Parts: sequence; structure tokens; C-alpha cells
Amino acid sequence: MYRTHTCGELRIENAGQTVTLAGWVQKSRKLGGMTFVDLRDRYGITQLVVDASADNELIETASSLGREWVLQVTGTVIERQSKNPKMPTGDIEISLSSIKVLNRANTPPFTIEDVSDGGEELRAKYRYLDLRRNPLQKAIKLRHQIAHEVRNYLDAKSFLEIETPYLIKSTPEGARDFVVPSRMNPGQFYALPQSPQTFKQLLMVAGYDRYFQIVRCFRDEDLRADRQPEFTQIDCEMSFVDQEDVLDTFEGMMKTLFKNVLNVEIAGRIPRMSWYDAMDFYGSDKPDIRFGMKIHEVTDLVQGHGFSVFDSVGYVGAINVEGAAEYTRKQIDELTEWVKRPQVGAKGLVYIKLNTDGSIKSSVDKFYTPEQLQAVADRLGANKGDMMLVLCGEKRKAQNMLGVLRIEMGNRLGLRDPFNFAPLWVVDFPLFEWDDETQRFYAMHHPFTAPKPEHLELYYSDKKEDLEKVCANAYDFVLNGTELGGGSIRIHEAEMQQRMFEILGISKEDAEYKFGFIINAFKFGAPPHGGLAFGFDRVCSLFGGQETIRDYIAFPKNNQGRDVMIDSPSYIDQLQMDELFLESKAERKEE
Repeated sequence: MYRTHTCGELRIENAGQTVTLAGWVQKSRKLGGMTFVDLRDRYGITQLVVDASADNELIETASSLGREWVLQVTGTVIERQSKNPKMPTGDIEISLSSIKVLNRANTPPFTIEDVSDGGEELRAKYRYLDLRRNPLQKAIKLRHQIAHEVRNYLDAKSFLEIETPYLIKSTPEGARDFVVPSRMNPGQFYALPQSPQTFKQLLMVAGYDRYFQIVRCFRDEDLRADRQPEFTQIDCEMSFVDQEDVLDTFEGMMKTLFKNVLNVEIAGRIPRMSWYDAMDFYGSDKPDIRFGMKIHEVTDLVQGHGFSVFDSVGYVGAINVEGAAEYTRKQIDELTEWVKRPQVGAKGLVYIKLNTDGSIKSSVDKFYTPEQLQAVADRLGANKGDMMLVLCGEKRKAQNMLGVLRIEMGNRLGLRDPFNFAPLWVVDFPLFEWDDETQRFYAMHHPFTAPKPEHLELYYSDKKEDLEKVCANAYDFVLNGTELGGGSIRIHEAEMQQRMFEILGISKEDAEYKFGFIINAFKFGAPPHGGLAFGFDRVCSLFGGQETIRDYIAFPKNNQGRDVMIDSPSYIDQLQMDELFLESKAERKEE
């Protein structure tokens, strides 16, 4: 055996035992005639000591050790004279009798410490070294623990874990597909699945009434902190259920994860909010409800008083920032410039202060009397010491801007503690989105989402205004302003599915070509069914208190979708190109 114990295992009760450890040199230092070495593995760190009375060969070997060398050591567990209460093994050390160097190491390009001196790109290039750091090891352990708890919970609920194919048919209705050329079928391509959507529905048709898998998915889209070209979902589907059945099942799963992984109790029923209320009061379909600062419409209160900016728009909204009346003019000017950034898109910002002395001050007070400004304050429930921030424009756009501003103020005021968890179900989404540019409807979720049963008459209407009112039998699970999961009750009747294709402008021929297999399957007795998928990487990052998902993926891509460690994507040689019947436009341009 290379080791009898791990580097995080030994305690004071092991004193006197002869043990063998194996691991990496965290650091080595000399104090007088003694050499101290911190030996690390993924379980922890143990201090080793070679004193001046050891034989010369052992002293010389200990003195020569470099960072990240791989060792096997044997010695006796002794009580430390200078204990380290910050280390689980801090009461003991190993008095060494032998050191075996298993592998020497080059000096790493950055320090393997909790806080490293390496930049993000450098650490990505040497990801296998970055993964040795304690924060990343904790992240990967957390990912494993969550996956384990998910499987245990769903197994107890009679779900079967079933794998679905990675090489499928391209159906580019959402994000771009990653495509894979087929050597055996020249000119034809597979697609990597954006989700197992159609396959899990086919499993319902096949009679497997409770399915799940923790599955890899692929989307060729622009990236950001919480997106990767390949990501993982907790993908689930159930038969003979309605919306309440699905929500109850997976609300139970999330509560179990909070309890078993974080020891956090989520008491009572997780609140539910309609999409329309989320947009009206929070300016977002994934609202952060850890703090108030709700959006209120004040159009009727501010129009007709000679301020053309407000008089010329369809919507004026405001948020109340408690205790912010002390903001200086400089701070307000900086905030005004902030809302003008493209990420927000406002043309300006109006403020109304309720000073602690009872006076009212506003950037537009020459247009409004104190009584008129007080009416705005009353609607927002503002008190002395508060400041209201006002934006205007087209309704949904203005609400979105206010939602972004609300989150920014929440960050500035420290209201978004990552370990204060506030889960929420958002329900009653619109089924369709109208696009003025293409003059057609698009599915807000996907074309297999069923309408709410009470909206079927609107669903079969030919009027645009009726179709815009149809709500989807859909739901999202939101945590702290992040969408963690979403799903819907599916269409299971061929006639209703054909109507969906008609509304989306998909011809019978295209529908048959793209989705013929599932349309035909529905003709053989499809049960009512529904489900959802959680973003597994996002669950891990939020449970870990982080915004980015990269630390919770062993080998992630960067913002350009590249793996800089293995230098991928890369060109393939001409022989492979010929076998796949491919030509490269990029190469022709270079020529």
C-alpha cells in the first residue's frame, strides 16, 4: 500500500502510531536544524518533521524537496509542540523515518494556495494544477454530493435513470446546434442535443412514467459566467401528472438538497408568482426576492405636469431605495451614468429624496409641487431618509431597466447575501412571443409546451391579440435571481401539437421532417405528461455561494468557448476532412 492514512485523517488519538502517507509537497521550510514539510492530498494537509538527529540521507532528502513533488513518507505520529487550531490535523505531526520521492515536479506557474497568484487564463491553461487548490476541490466535492442526493431522492420516488443519445437530429428552434458530420452518411450531420426533450417524451409514450438523468447538453451560444457550450442538466419527466404534481415533487427535491447538503431548512410552501407579476414588480422573469425595492408604476401621477420626458412615454416606473437619501450629488451623477450604459439602456435617471428633515428634493422639482412628489412617495411606501429612482419608456423595456437597477442597488447596499436563500416558482408564462421583425410568433419555451387548459379557446383562435393572451402550462424554479430550472406540462395530443406548429409557422412538411417521429408516436397513445430540467452546474454554484459555474466544472471552457488547456477547438487534418466530405471556407479565405 502506498499509504495507511490520508493527509487529512490523523488526530491526537493516533499519537504513537507508525503511519505511511502519500501526497504532494505544499511547502517546505527550515527552522534551525529541523525541516518541516506540509504534505497535501485532497483530504487535507499533514505536517511532517525531520529533526537534526535523523540520518544524513534523510536530512538531505528533506532539504532538497520542492513544491508539488510527489512523496511517500513513513514516520511516527507525535503531538505538535506548536499546535495549529486552523488545521484539522493541527494537533499532530509526523516524525519521519523515511522519504521516498515518487516524482519530482517543475516549479508550478502559480501558487497552489486557496488564494493563488495566477490569473484566470493561466490557471485555465494548467487546469490540472488549479484543481489541486482547496476551493476547487471543495467545489467538485459539492458537485458530487449534490448529484448523489439527487439520485437518492429520485430513486426513492420511483424514477428510473435512463440514458438518451448524444448523436441526434438537428432541430434548430432555440440556440444553435453543435453539428457532427457523419462519415458513413456523406453530406449528412448529427446534432448534439440541446436537451433530451423529445427523447424523454418518447419515454413517456413508451410507458416509463418517471424518468431522469444527470445529462450533458450542448448549445452553440454566446457565453458568460453562468453559461458553457456544454453543460449538465438534472433532466426529469413524469406521466399522468398535472402542474401541481410536478411542482410538489421537485419542490421536495430542492428542499431535500438544501437540508442534506447545506443543512438549511426551507420551511413551508415555496412561494409562487405569475410571470406578469414578476415583470411588473421586479422587471425580471427570475426575480430576486431576498429584498424588497419593488417596482411601482407612477405614470398617472407624473404625466400632465409639463415634464416632456414623462409626458411622451407610455410607462413611468420607480423603485424606493431605503436609507439612500444621504446619497451625494456625485453619487447620483455616477448612478445616472451607470444606467446609461448599454447593459441598462436608460437615457437618464430621475430621483426623489425624502430628506430626514421632512423636506422633498428631486431632480425634476421645478415641474412638480412637493405634494405631487409626496404622492409618488406614498405609492412607493417611502419614508424619511429614502430615495426613489424613476425610469421611463416602453413598458416592458422600462421595467427591465428598473429590474437591472434594482439588482445593482441591492448589490451596493449589501442586500444579496449568497447564503440567504429565497427560492421561488414563477408560473403562467406567455405561451408565445411575437417578433415584429419577422412578423411571426415564437414559442417562449419550446414547441411541445401545452397551453393552460383554461386558455384553449384562445389557443385555437386566429386573432393575434387572443394568442398573445395564452398562458403556458409552464414553470421556472428561481433562486436568488437565477433561473435554476424550468419545465412544462407537454402537449400529448396530435391535434394540439399540429396547432402549435401552425401558430409557429412550421409547415406540415417541415414538422414531419423535423418532428415526425414524435408526432407519429403521439398517435399510439401518449399519456398526459410533464417535467422539468434543472441547471445542475448552476445549482452547484449557488449552493457554493458563487456566481460563476466554471469552478464547479472540472474542465470548463473560457468566454470564447475554448479549452486553453488542450487547445480546443482545433483544425483537423486533410485526411479527416476528406473522409467526412468537408471543405473549409476558412482555409479557402486564407489561400
